[in-house]
Amino acid sequence: MSKATKTAITPTRQEDYPEWYQQVIKAADLAETSEVRGCMVIKPWGYALWENIQRNLDIKFKETGHRNAYFPLFIPKSFFEKEAEHVAGFAKECAVVTHTKLEDDGQGGLKVSGELTEPLIVRPTSETIIGASFAKWVQSYRDLPLLINQWANIVRWEMRTRIFLRTTEFLWQEGHTVHATYDEAMEETIKMLGVYADFAREYLALPVIKGEKTPAERFPGALNTYCIEAMMQDKKALQAGTSHFLGQNFAKASEIKFQNKDSVVEYAWTTSWGVSTRLIGALIMAHSDDNGLVIPPKVAPEHIVFIPIYKSEEDRIAVLNFTKSIISEIKKLRYNDEYLRIELDDRDINNGEKNWQWIKKGIPIRIEIGPKDLENDSVFMGRRDKEPKDKKSEKRLDFINNIVSILDEIQENIFNKALNFQIENTKNIDNQKEFYDFFTAKNQEKPEIHGGFAMSHWCENEECETKIKDDLKVTIRCIPTSTNKETESGQCLICGKTSKRRVLFGKSY
Repeated sequence: MSKATKTAITPTRQEDYPEWYQQVIKAADLAETSEVRGCMVIKPWGYALWENIQRNLDIKFKETGHRNAYFPLFIPKSFFEKEAEHVAGFAKECAVVTHTKLEDDGQGGLKVSGELTEPLIVRPTSETIIGASFAKWVQSYRDLPLLINQWANIVRWEMRTRIFLRTTEFLWQEGHTVHATYDEAMEETIKMLGVYADFAREYLALPVIKGEKTPAERFPGALNTYCIEAMMQDKKALQAGTSHFLGQNFAKASEIKFQNKDSVVEYAWTTSWGVSTRLIGALIMAHSDDNGLVIPPKVAPEHIVFIPIYKSEEDRIAVLNFTKSIISEIKKLRYNDEYLRIELDDRDINNGEKNWQWIKKGIPIRIEIGPKDLENDSVFMGRRDKEPKDKKSEKRLDFINNIVSILDEIQENIFNKALNFQIENTKNIDNQKEFYDFFTAKNQEKPEIHGGFAMSHWCENEECETKIKDDLKVTIRCIPTSTNKETESGQCLICGKTSKRRVLFGKSY
């Protein structure tokens, strides 16, 4: 019997996927749990990843005419009460500030005092507080459209937390816009969904399915919610971004009105849209393997690490000089409109251990240089999209000339691997028994194991949607917006009534 390949991460994905996810984060030194329940500390490697996501998204937002602003963390309770459906949707997740200070209790401890006249909600989302500002900023059709984005933190009192996927506090961006007409606001909603989808595919190497949420799954207070859904390696769906058409609901709640060209005062039309540090969780679960994190080069904290190898002081000086000469040549090169991000790791630790640390951190390219490489004017290269032992020697000049195209190839390979996985585990299903079998674990010790995504018919009746959710913990992830085979008619899986098109079913996070 052949010996099982030893991996850096235990347990493996097949043995215990949730624990594997936590171990990848730990091995890559991305983040850790905080002393505050449900919160995380994002460590430098993880935060650099978020900075790259943030920077590239911010460029896209500004290219589409949006400007950044910042609004208060605290929202008066009365603001939430203006939009009933909205407050009902977030009520159970709200953290509330009721007092302003601590005082000595005379017994060696502290007591809470200074009760507020009105409680303040710690921001779970910002529609209501931003709406208060927009009501002052918008007076005339000439003030429209108003296109604002905010980079901020959010607090939602989650019962079950998991680093990057669902934490009490997390980082995100939220776009909020105001428009003169229904059509303009709807166009904005769909456009920003496209920005998210393009970013996920081009930067995160994450194939996503665009679509609209069912009424039962909409953002509280929205008329329509659109989303991008991605498949993780346990075949579950992860909602990676949302864009909401709010209609005039929030404009009426916040009194966002304008005088149109005919001098008639009317309510504006608004949108909101957002992504968060959950994108890091998506990246981890979609691409990583049993040796640790795998990062697409376009968002990697560093593109290349150079690992000099030597035994004597004489070799050390020669190898470092050779390495630094290569770095000086390639640091001027640009990849994805940025200079290459390069790390020189000359720490005094075992070279094998050093190499494995970088594999687990997911850096796209590892370059080892020793005395023999100097003699051959070459480098020894390992790529994170290939097996750890799959390393080869490259002539120095060839490496320098090809490094940008190699990074492009790695980015493409990571995307194609994820795309093929999604395609292989997505199935058109028209039979109820087949559908239930698809989402029912064969191994009862691992109930999380199931078939993947099902493209099936639904009659648009909430009762049928709820039955599937209750029976299988499977939800309609979205009604895909593409215009291909999903639009063929059929019969609802549950009741047999006519269905206009297929929708995307899956288990989710």
